Formats: sequence, structure tokens, C-alpha cells
Amino acid sequence: MERGMDMNELVAFLKDNELNMLNDLRELVEIESPSTNKQLTNRAGDWIQRNFMHLTGGLTEVIAVEEYGNHIRAQWAEGNGQLLILAHFDTVWPEGTLSRMPFRLDDGKVYGPGTFDMKGGIIQGLYALHALSQLGIKLNKKVVWLFTSDEEIGSPSSEKLIEKEAAKSERVFVLEPSMDGALKTSRKGVGMFKMKVEGIPAHSGVDPEKGVSAIEEMAHQILYLHGLTDLSIGTTVNVGTVHGGTTGNVMAAEANADIDLRVKSKKEFDRLLPLIQQLKPVNPKAKITVEGGINRPTFERTKDTEEMYLTAKKIAQEQLGFTLEERETGGGSDGNFTAPLAPTLDGLGPVGDGAHAEHEHLIWHEMPIRSALLAMLLIAYGK
Repeated sequence: MERGMDMNELVAFLKDNELNMLNDLRELVEIESPSTNKQLTNRAGDWIQRNFMHLTGGLTEVIAVEEYGNHIRAQWAEGNGQLLILAHFDTVWPEGTLSRMPFRLDDGKVYGPGTFDMKGGIIQGLYALHALSQLGIKLNKKVVWLFTSDEEIGSPSSEKLIEKEAAKSERVFVLEPSMDGALKTSRKGVGMFKMKVEGIPAHSGVDPEKGVSAIEEMAHQILYLHGLTDLSIGTTVNVGTVHGGTTGNVMAAEANADIDLRVKSKKEFDRLLPLIQQLKPVNPKAKITVEGGINRPTFERTKDTEEMYLTAKKIAQEQLGFTLEERETGGGSDGNFTAPLAPTLDGLGPVGDGAHAEHEHLIWHEMPIRSALLAMLLIAYGK
């Protein structure tokens, strides 16, 4: 067995770097990176690029993006095959959040915007490759890592890049946060739509018979859309925002709404898309326009997904001393883009809680263990 293949040595190395992980996490979290702020996300990307090269000795390439932050394509090791790692460095938190949610360590939990979703996963991944590099563990395949800047707003500029790399990859590892430590082996597909209803304005007290209320028509459509929800098969339809009208005594000329669709299967997408995209008005004098469609395809659990999970479960039990479970989730990730193209394992990021919430945190002492899990998976599939 070549030097560095002792898994105990790998785990010990990562545990010895636990404080370094914490310090690097602090640096990255304190570079705020809201999705829509190109300047700030580019600062976070610059930090990642520098530290990837420093910790792994690998190569990086900046993928320039006009509207959002630049993406980074990084590569470590060489070989004919390719393994792909995915992570995003944008967060849902606006600039200035650190002033009320500062980075802090409290009772073994690390708090701060983006710690759990998903800057902690980035740090764990960097140290996984750092360990492989420092311990001289060789792979026979190259590891490509895409760091993207727009996942939290639907990946508008990174989707095609992700799909391109996934199509060339044998396996994909997504460093999104875990679910109570469990991996994510399936995710619902996501549909996003904007509905516009046009009515006829009129004075509601003087000429109500001459008007058509866009808000009234919108109410009918909302009830219809919510009626498409079928929890028994995991389908949900939600109208999350509604805007319309000008004042209380005018029948609304226009109303707008955002619609969110979540499904477990392509078959369900095929059934529901025309029902949503071709809504018919209850009042024939009203006009309805729906724009949008599939934002993320379904990430369905396949035999290949199961095999990856079972490999990870065996590593966790035999090498790391814990039981690793799997879960399905209704939330989408960039893993939804890769799952139809290559076997994908998601949720390899931190153990913690509070994604998108003010109590967002990760468990510090779990970081080396999760980092070791990723490193061992890369060894298992990089032979």
C-alpha cells in the first residue's frame, strides 16, 4: 500500500487541522457574498482561488460572468477520468448582515451568515484535497471543482457550465449542508413561474359592472393552483407573492404573483407544466399570462445513487466510526442539474442547522470528519 493510504493517518491529519479550518472559515464568512452583489462575490471568489492553489497546489481558471460574480473552475490531480465537486460561495444574506450576525464560536457551534450554507462545505472540501496532497495520496483521475456564485438565485449563469462538466464526469459530489448529518440522495425538481392577470379598471362604487378585478381573478387562480398540491406523492404548488391594484376604490387593472412548483418525478413535471402554463381565466374578460418553467430538474434516487450512498455509509461506519443515513428533500441544489447526467451524492457539507435562518451554524468538531469522508470517497472513486 502506497504511503498515505492509511486512513487513520488521513483522519489524524485533518483533526490536527481543525483550528486551521476554523480560521479559514472565519476569513471566508467575513467576506460577505450576497448573490446579487458582483463585487462582494468576486472578493469571496478571489479568496477561494488563492486558498485552493495554496492548500492543494492545483490549478484554477476564472469563468467571467457579466451580471453576477465570476465562477471558478479548479482542477487537482491528473487522469483520464473525471470526478466533479460542486460548491457555491454566494449566500442569501445581504451586505451588512455580519453586523448583527457576527462570526462566533459558542459551545462548539460556529455561527455566522453562510457558515452552514455553504462556506463550511467549501472549507471541508479544501482540506480534503489538502490532506490528499500533503499525505501523497495519488488518484488516477482528475478532480474538477466548480465554485459558483449564483446558486441561491437559481444558478442562471452557472447552470450550463455545471451541466457541461457533469456530462464529462464519472461521479459528482455536492458539498451542500447535510440534513442532521444525513446525505441527500434525492431532491424534488423545482418549477418557477410568474403569473400576470390583466383586468379592466373601474370605480368600485360607481361603475363596478364596467370593471373586471384582476385581484378577484387572481384569487380564483390561486385556489386552483393550490388545489394541484398532492402531498401523497410529494407535489406542492405555492403562490408565494402577490402584488396588485392601486387603491381600495378601484377595481384592480393588474395583479402579479410568483408560483413555486416542487415535484419528485419528471412524469409529474410533464403533467403539471401545461396546467400551470396554460391557465384559463374564470372571467373571460380577464387575461392571464404565465412565464417560466423548470428551474431545476428532479434529482431522483437511482441504483447509481444508492451505490454511492452505500459506499459512503461503509466508509463512515468502518473508517470513521459513525452511522451515515440518507434523506430526500424538497429543496433544490445544483445537484439537480448533475443527477440526470452523472451519479450524484449531495449533502456532503457541514453538520449543523439553520440554513437561511438567523441561528445558522455548523458543528465545528464535525468538520474534520466530514472532510475525511469526502477525501475517502475521492480515493474510492479515483482509483
